[in-house]
Amino acid sequence: MTPELGQIALILALLLSLAQGVLPLIGAWRGNGALMGIARPAAVGQALFVWMAFGLLAWSLLSLDFSVRYVADNANIALPWYYRFAAVWGAHEGSLLLWIAILSTWTLLLAAFSRHLPQHFAARVLAVLGLVSVGFLAFILLTSNPFARLSPIPLDGNELNPVLQDPGMTFHPPVLYTGYVGFSVAFAFAVAALLGGELEQAWVRWARPWTNVAWACLTAGIVAGSWWAYAELGWGGWWFWDPVENASFMPWLVGTALIHTQAVTEKRGSLRAWTILLSILAFSLSLLGTFLVRSGVLTSVHAFAADPRRGLYILIFLIAVVGGSLLLYALRAPRIASGKPFAAASRETAILIGNLLLTVAAAMVLLGTLFPLVADAFGLGKVSVGPPYFGLLFPLLMLPVVLLLPFGPYLRWGKAEAAPLQALGTRAGIAAVACALVGSLFAEGQPRAIAGIGVAAWVAAGTALYMYKRWREMPRGRRFPAEMAGMLLAHAGVAVFVAGVLVSESLSVERDVRLSPGQTAEIAGYAFRFDGVQLIDGPNWKAEQGSVQVSRNGQLVAQLHPQKRLYSSERIQTESAIDPGITRDLYVALGEPLDDQHIEYDWTLRLYYKPFIRWIWAGGLLMMLGGFVSACARRFRAPALATMAATAPAHGTSVTAQESHA
Repeated sequence: MTPELGQIALILALLLSLAQGVLPLIGAWRGNGALMGIARPAAVGQALFVWMAFGLLAWSLLSLDFSVRYVADNANIALPWYYRFAAVWGAHEGSLLLWIAILSTWTLLLAAFSRHLPQHFAARVLAVLGLVSVGFLAFILLTSNPFARLSPIPLDGNELNPVLQDPGMTFHPPVLYTGYVGFSVAFAFAVAALLGGELEQAWVRWARPWTNVAWACLTAGIVAGSWWAYAELGWGGWWFWDPVENASFMPWLVGTALIHTQAVTEKRGSLRAWTILLSILAFSLSLLGTFLVRSGVLTSVHAFAADPRRGLYILIFLIAVVGGSLLLYALRAPRIASGKPFAAASRETAILIGNLLLTVAAAMVLLGTLFPLVADAFGLGKVSVGPPYFGLLFPLLMLPVVLLLPFGPYLRWGKAEAAPLQALGTRAGIAAVACALVGSLFAEGQPRAIAGIGVAAWVAAGTALYMYKRWREMPRGRRFPAEMAGMLLAHAGVAVFVAGVLVSESLSVERDVRLSPGQTAEIAGYAFRFDGVQLIDGPNWKAEQGSVQVSRNGQLVAQLHPQKRLYSSERIQTESAIDPGITRDLYVALGEPLDDQHIEYDWTLRLYYKPFIRWIWAGGLLMMLGGFVSACARRFRAPALATMAATAPAHGTSVTAQESHA
């Protein structure tokens, strides 16, 4: 009975989302308050039924109800309970249900916290989200039913993909999806503004905290996915430009541009059309990522199984959403006012330059991701676009953005003064050169590592100088409001991230070795002694576990235990062993035995020395924190029922107290 209840809950959620998507739009068009008032209770009901379905699927997995095909395909008796729960999003149908549940939660939160908005505008926003929900609920019911029955009922189920049996996968997909789906709110605000002809900047103020939270969640999801790939896949890398990695990175790039241009539109009324377009593109790229992952057109560790019906449905839905919103944009764009003019040396110009570079970078990633698919579809042969393409073009596009970061807070709206910028450039430049010179003593002559230290110091020094300026000039209580603190955290995160990327990639050491028990291999001044392999049993796997003692100058540093696990499905999964540190990671992956006696003799091992690699994720987490802090600005919680009239104040620093660059 549980599966049938789950399916009924999804059908009721679809009906409510249809009511939420259609009736409030009619009400807003006719000025009918009763119809507009349906939006909020419909959103509440939809969320209730979607989460009921989610809970019923989770219960089916936890109770091992093998009469449900999804349970039989993704869980067995030996699977620990926590991985049974994580199996809810371990395959296509369940992960789609998670996506819909998160979308319904965003809609529910917006319904709860939008009561200060004009009724007609809130009704349009909730209606747009309702129509998006209609598309996904119809998709899951028509092509991807997670409650489909299986007959005859098997005595046991299949193994959850061993790659997914990792603690990182318990939180990576939910957080990533929260960011993905969160851009639907910015999309809904933009489309609602276009539908109602309310093209002033007031709607941008209402949308900004939602956009910041979505961007922060997507940042957290990407960071978690990068850490999981590094720790779980055994190849020692943190980013491989995998097509599905790119699918999450593209909306992040456009979202980064969006949260900056929203500040311009709110404060100055400029770049209104650009802000609306970015709002549409950010969510459109999220939908494109859904198509790439679920259609089967990509081969990736992240992708789900191919199904032509699913791919066709998502493609039609993608064309309808993106095409419809872009058509509406094209029809309304001539009515969008241009906003206040600004000089070449101004904050608006700096943000616009950064926006253009971020958007071009997203287009570059999109081209590199889709070109092999297009080439294959047109019979041009198999084309591979990988790290050489992305690794060359992406840094070239991002370098100007990073170099502009220290100047952003100093620039005034409309027109900036040259003297403060020259002083900043001189001081930050001296700090960058000094740090690069000191870093060269430890960088083993690697120019990328030295450049990374210099660029990171440039951004960090500019951020620190601005913090000092505000501390000295602003009164207590106004020095670091939430938006300002968020911007500073995010910019500091960029500095930490850049240092981590360039130093770790330049100075990493990798070595494949063949060792017998008792033999030692050295990398980067560390001695790795292989003490052999033993058999151990896990809850649903058996493993050959190596023992590696790491020492430096005769002092014990770590005892590492890499594994090769054999799961009940006869699939083998490598589990690397890592000794983490602030300035370096020591990483060991167990390879293959080189004889028939696995337990006693030679094995291959892969040894890594990874300097400063944790700075990559620390920088990402600082950026994430900056997004959350910026969203907490007090003025975002104040009623905003009229179009904001932004004026440029006499003193530049008084404006920056209100701006979010996070």
